[in-house]
Amino acid sequence: MKIISFIVLLALVAGIVAGALIRTEAPALTGAANVMEAFGGLWLNALRMTVVPLIVALIVTGIASVADAAQTGGLVARAALLFTVLIFLAAIYTTIATTAFLNAWPLDPEAARAFVASIGADAPHITEAPTFTSWLQSLAPGNPVAAAANDNILSLVVFSIFFGFAATRLEPGLRQHIIGFFRAVSEAMIVIVHWVLLAGPIGVFGLALGVGLRAGFGAAGTLTQYVVIVTSVTAGSTLIAWLIGIIFGRQQIGRFTAACAPVWAVAASTQSSLASLPAMLEASLSSLRLPARVADVVLPLAVAVFRFTSPVANLAVVYFVARLYGLDPSMMQIGSAIVVAYAVSIAAVGLPGQVSYIASIAPICITMGVPTEVLGVLIAVEVIPDIFRTLGNVTADVAATAILAGGKTEARADAG
Repeated sequence: MKIISFIVLLALVAGIVAGALIRTEAPALTGAANVMEAFGGLWLNALRMTVVPLIVALIVTGIASVADAAQTGGLVARAALLFTVLIFLAAIYTTIATTAFLNAWPLDPEAARAFVASIGADAPHITEAPTFTSWLQSLAPGNPVAAAANDNILSLVVFSIFFGFAATRLEPGLRQHIIGFFRAVSEAMIVIVHWVLLAGPIGVFGLALGVGLRAGFGAAGTLTQYVVIVTSVTAGSTLIAWLIGIIFGRQQIGRFTAACAPVWAVAASTQSSLASLPAMLEASLSSLRLPARVADVVLPLAVAVFRFTSPVANLAVVYFVARLYGLDPSMMQIGSAIVVAYAVSIAAVGLPGQVSYIASIAPICITMGVPTEVLGVLIAVEVIPDIFRTLGNVTADVAATAILAGGKTEARADAG
């Protein structure tokens, strides 16, 4: 996947350059470029068609698994509560930080209009914010199938959460049948996404060709601004997780930093929290000397259901796209988006970066009334912010383990 990610990034650059050159030097090729752009739209639709079934399946299996795990003891229940608090804290942080970034470094209106026109200027979006009464009424879908068909993601998330918890009340045999079915659905959707991502270089090239054709080289400036803002906000979450570990985890600055350093090295090189788990266990048990009964339970659980930077980066992307389209979401829409961001942060854990990008961000976009067409281009530069997503995640995992240890340590003999 890493090789494909870099090829997709190259395809993005090549598409923008080719489109800009056709625009200025070879307008006769515009027709051929439009055909290639249509293939990009087809590729994006193939990605988006997996979002609804994937989100429902992941939430149902994720909630059922967490509820089952919560029955194993108070530690897991406290961990789940802590993860929830930290995720909502992260969502509030990114709302403030991204808005401040966009206000301090506003998008160029002409460049934004050109960029949007090259992708989806006429994409449907919510122009009128819902009232509190209509929002409250819409939380429970009268028809879940209709909610899925109408992209009413928040209602669908609420239904999936209730369905997942209801499944935990069934006798084990029936519950496992339901979990097995939805796990199979999610795995099938992931297979489809992997297939579609194999065509990512072609799809992104087609979309980028349209961007270059209509926005010219100015699109590069917009993409650079996107990468800088999303990466900076996501990197800030790593600093917050580090501070949380020191302050609330009762850790010395030097000791906690030294323990996290090898974890950061693994996370940056693999961009995978799962691959960083052995390093996190080593840091918690050997360097920080946290109790094994805490680390051995909390860290695997954190890797399975906790992604601290998911709402940070995902909401930052959506806020940036909203500014691109000149949208000003209401507090009600932002609140709904945060709820959905929390749900998908748990549901999409364990998915590869590019797979989770569409599955995690598209539902938030839809909830906030922001078009999703631009995601097909932005996914090409996700390889850069994704590094900082993983760094923040592993730092938060170790910090949460330190908090749940309550300042207790265990003396251990050095190995060897």
